[in-house]
Formats: sequence, C-alpha cells, structure tokens
Amino acid sequence: MPPTDTTALPSAGHAEIRIVAATPEAARAVAEVIRRSFAGAEQRSYPVPEGGTRLHLTVDTGATAEPAHSWLATSRPSSRAGTHVDEV
Repeated sequence: MPPTDTTALPSAGHAEIRIVAATPEAARAVAEVIRRSFAGAEQRSYPVPEGGTRLHLTVDTGATAEPAHSWLATSRPSSRAGTHVDEV
C-alpha cells in the first residue's frame, strides 16, 4: 500500500518527531527528553481537535545536544561517598 502522507521528507541527517499528548505539559516533558539526546532545529505546537496538544520537532540526528555519558561513568558514586557495609 503506498503512503498517503504527502509531507516532504526532512533533509538528510534530520528527523521529524510528532508528539500527541493530553496536555501541553506532557508534550513538553517528552520533547525535553528528546532534546537531551539530539540537537533541535525547530518546534511547532498545535491544538488537537479532540483536546490535547500535538508537538512537532525537527531534530538533527548527527549532533548530540549534551555530551553522551556511558552507563558506567554516570553510575559511579561521588568522591564523597564511602563504601557500603556490604562491599568488599
């Protein structure tokens, strides 16, 4: 079955993301998580006829928004934390 969406594809290295939520706050919360991973180019917000919000984001998939951290680096205890009693 051929696609029915006639929207032009985003440029190479970019992606269009659509978030539909019951409230603008919920849509913004999801968008914030996405922005932590990808550099954002555009954001557009529209009301949904049945109520709620639709948020469209364009992100650059080739550029990270924040430095990526490995699980190991981000899970290490702070230098002020001592060992736990059950650690050897």
